[in-house]
Amino acid sequence: VMSQKKDYENAIKYYTEALELNPSNAIYYSNRSLAYLRTECYGYALADATKALEVDKNYIKGYYRRATSNMALGKFKAALKDYETVVRVRPNDKDARMKYQECNKIVKQKAFERAIASDETKKSVVDSLDIENMTIEDDYVGPKLEDSKVTLTFMKEMMDWFKDQKKLHRKCAYQILVQVKDVLSKLPSLVEITLKETEKITICGDTHGQYYDLLNIFKLNGLPSETNPYLFNGDFVDRGSFSVEVILTLFGFKLLYPDNFHLLRGNHETDNMNQMYGFEGEVKAKYTAQMFQLFSEVFQWLPLAQCINSKVLVMHGGLFSEDGVTLEDLRKIDRNRQPPDSGPMCDLLWSDPQPQNGRSISKRGVSCQFGPDVTERFLEQNKLDFIVRSHEVKAEGYEVTHSGKCITVFSAPNYCDQMGNKGAYIHLRGSDLKPEFHQFTAVPHPNVKPMAYANTLMQLGMM
Repeated sequence: VMSQKKDYENAIKYYTEALELNPSNAIYYSNRSLAYLRTECYGYALADATKALEVDKNYIKGYYRRATSNMALGKFKAALKDYETVVRVRPNDKDARMKYQECNKIVKQKAFERAIASDETKKSVVDSLDIENMTIEDDYVGPKLEDSKVTLTFMKEMMDWFKDQKKLHRKCAYQILVQVKDVLSKLPSLVEITLKETEKITICGDTHGQYYDLLNIFKLNGLPSETNPYLFNGDFVDRGSFSVEVILTLFGFKLLYPDNFHLLRGNHETDNMNQMYGFEGEVKAKYTAQMFQLFSEVFQWLPLAQCINSKVLVMHGGLFSEDGVTLEDLRKIDRNRQPPDSGPMCDLLWSDPQPQNGRSISKRGVSCQFGPDVTERFLEQNKLDFIVRSHEVKAEGYEVTHSGKCITVFSAPNYCDQMGNKGAYIHLRGSDLKPEFHQFTAVPHPNVKPMAYANTLMQLGMM
């Protein structure tokens, strides 16, 4: 099968050529906008939808495309304006009205959340939970923590239980979340580790709720342990419909091996993304809205970057919108929040490399794209050898750019069940810190489609 990623890239090429010949064709802009949406280039998608409307302000599809792009970027008010326009122009269009109402609901919910948040006494969900006194019903035969502690036996039982599509008891899930919040909140924003000569670490990229592929990584590369350390580089949730299983497994291993199992925050460990791409819906379907709130609190404490042997820097997205950022600056980031729209915290989660020197506006509509010269200067200033990042699907599961100074690793094979890409993970040894790549392909999973829990507007917008 030709992968859909290639189809979209070909479509983009085709419409770009068509637009060169016919620059005032709104349909071409709108169709290219859709291809950009499908490949997560929301910034470009937004620009094309706007262009389509400049060419023809009566082109209804353009408003839909632009609204979807804005939704994807968490710009709900801007999206609402476009849905409003469609409803005004087509008062009898049921679909348009439904989208308008759905978007309006989110805008109101966001306003409500802001009102609560600015109320200084924002309490933790933990304060309103009495976990100790939650009862586990007699008919629950699944895994339980032992004396409130995660053990290796518990982890193996939980992974098998999840594999059979069963649900961990909410008391156990809450115990894991409360404990992992405590562990993560004590970590610095930049975690620094040392690998001895004889030690190696495995670095994995995005896993995006692909639980069965996560199990396969452990099968191929061994379970995490004190002598088999792992670093998972963000985007554990969203899109894939087994995000709860992935995140509880990763959090469980963090509790079992706090010094040998590492997790960094990705742009999908955020409220806006979780609201659009499925994690919030999945947690509400499998547990409760309150549990999602607690996940959100925990995500805010995930560290943002990790430095190995003072030589290799790992982060989810990439480098910065301006020169001069130091490791000391990263240590100082106050990370317990939703990421800002700009600045180092935003860049660490969102930026992408580009082949040409300098910086450009991001295809995603957030942060920037940085060239080889930017990488070179940053590494030199901070006495580093190279960076490892994730955040972008790659056909081979990994990619080496910027003359070996910028490495991408992505661990969700056949991403969203349609990209046809391999997954990969990296071994780094203390002796030479030379990256060694291991590729793997997707394994079958139960018939729950990606985005099954995503916001209906995202599902529809992708049609």
